[in-house]
Amino acid sequence: MTDDDTPTARAATKPGKRPTINDVARVAEVSKKTVSRVINQSPFVREETRVRVNAVIAELGFVPDLQARGLAFRRSFLVGLIYDNPSPNYVVNMQQGVLDALRGSGLELVVHPCLRTADTVVADIRTFVERQKLFGVILPPSMSEDERVIDVLRDLDCPYVRIASVSLDGPGAMLVTNDHLGAAEAGRHLADLGHTRIGFISGPALFRSSAVRGGGFREGLAERGITLDDRYVAAGAYTFESGVEAAKTLLSLDPRPTAIFTGNDEMALGVFKVARDMGMEIPRDLSVVGYDDLPMASRVWPNLTSVRLPIRDMGRMAAEKLLAPMRGLDPAKLDQPEVRPSLVIRDSAKAL
Repeated sequence: MTDDDTPTARAATKPGKRPTINDVARVAEVSKKTVSRVINQSPFVREETRVRVNAVIAELGFVPDLQARGLAFRRSFLVGLIYDNPSPNYVVNMQQGVLDALRGSGLELVVHPCLRTADTVVADIRTFVERQKLFGVILPPSMSEDERVIDVLRDLDCPYVRIASVSLDGPGAMLVTNDHLGAAEAGRHLADLGHTRIGFISGPALFRSSAVRGGGFREGLAERGITLDDRYVAAGAYTFESGVEAAKTLLSLDPRPTAIFTGNDEMALGVFKVARDMGMEIPRDLSVVGYDDLPMASRVWPNLTSVRLPIRDMGRMAAEKLLAPMRGLDPAKLDQPEVRPSLVIRDSAKAL
């Protein structure tokens, strides 16, 4: 039997005819949907099937076409950003990063704010994805942490990328922000400035980042021999208003803290307001450190010392992972830098 008599060669297309997804499915002896899943790097394909289909794709020289794929999968050219985040500055920066990656791709961004605690949130997301026929979805915290949403996206065979403080998925669908590293650096910084009576305003319990940042902060203090006193811990909600209320609680203590670390910049500004209302001067009477390093951090006075999380870059990197299969790349093997928060020292914290 010659090479031309092999089953694969017999099933190949006629000379001069461009191979189609149907040709790949026929030769690989799988369904068209399975070929589609392999092309999109879906995690819901057995490895032996993936290898076989990819081998056929290579042999036939099949090249997926973006427009044809959109029609075949009944998908639009829309990428969804599904979020439940109380910080508008965070969301805007994330959107800008996603748009940076989508520029020139033929894809557009559609945003879907939601309330994770709502009874209908999962059903609403399913409806949104189905109606928009999304090309894929990007999930910032805390939606990225909701396994119910992930189950919906897997059921709909909709590609997604999760952004979270710790790894929750395979590397091709995950962007890890390592929040504990930045919070630990904040703890070490305040300790090195001589502070021992330190307050902490956490984020909402529903956000994994809240616990991760709190844990990292405690670790940083512990490295300097300091234990965070639970009396000086107040719960916030990643909003300016919650920062105000938490600051009122902490600054009414006797003795009051000499420094406060907040889970994000929005709450840090709430601390600024309360301190000034009480006649205190920052940083003379109170040192303050925030997290995220949003643009507002360098626009308030005194400028806010904050842990910089590259939010815009995170949005871009997540979108690049989502687009990787369309460009013939493996999202799990993209050459992307690790997200590492870093402390930006400004004027809002000083030595005792």
